[in-house]
Amino acid sequence: MLPFDFDYYRPETLNEAVDLFQFLDQQGKQPMFFSGGTELITLGRINLAYTEAVIDIKDIAESKIMQVSGDQVLLGSTLSLTKIEEANLFPLLTKTASEVADHTARGKITLGGNICARIFYREAVLPFLLADSQVLLIGPNGKKIIPINDIFQGQLGLEKGEFLVQIATENRFIRAPFFSVKRRQQWDTGYPLITIAALKVNQQIRVGISGLCPFPFRSTEVEGALNNIGQSAEARVAGAIAVLPQPILDDVEGSAEYRLFVLRNLFFDLLAALDRVQV
Repeated sequence: MLPFDFDYYRPETLNEAVDLFQFLDQQGKQPMFFSGGTELITLGRINLAYTEAVIDIKDIAESKIMQVSGDQVLLGSTLSLTKIEEANLFPLLTKTASEVADHTARGKITLGGNICARIFYREAVLPFLLADSQVLLIGPNGKKIIPINDIFQGQLGLEKGEFLVQIATENRFIRAPFFSVKRRQQWDTGYPLITIAALKVNQQIRVGISGLCPFPFRSTEVEGALNNIGQSAEARVAGAIAVLPQPILDDVEGSAEYRLFVLRNLFFDLLAALDRVQV
């Protein structure tokens, strides 16, 4: 049970959802867009989230889309991770999303809910960062389409009253060779520590990481070090470690030193998997 009450709304169109947010905000209701609900329930119970009005966007047709359209794949923000996994339209996303939580939870966690969450991990964003995907947002100023790498800097930079509707990814990235691994505290069953996802595009490795820092990220500096094929694997990995963003998480789930140890080994696994792949 949540320690507060809220009004519940379920709009059927994008414009209705946007107008409803503005109306409720003007009333001081602190409205919240809601597509899965797992974060609201989790954080609300410990007084880290509060709202007097929930706007559930799961009935909006545009947010439920899942299709190949021309040369790109379109995925709606309210699709559950389970549906995305079963459809397998984007293999790297399928592999990465299949490691989020457990099967029961993935049936409730939505794509948008994971990407826009406040938790550290948000693994589902990594494939889109690597694939230069485009996001469709809507808010008080209307619709806009933005490259995800322009608007995601540790978190999705939504303006007040905006929400994520769809993500579009070009087929050339969908078909690229990939690598995705999650390491846990006890490898197969423990608490998540590090997730690494990678694509090889035009003979260059692109890499995204979750669980190392308080935010998921893609780093061109890390990629530059890993793609320095004139050096040994040891030198390339050392170079990548040297340019990681800060801070490195250091908590009861895993020390900074241990997380870096795990990541270093994952970098070697990544190079072994993708170095010899020709694209």
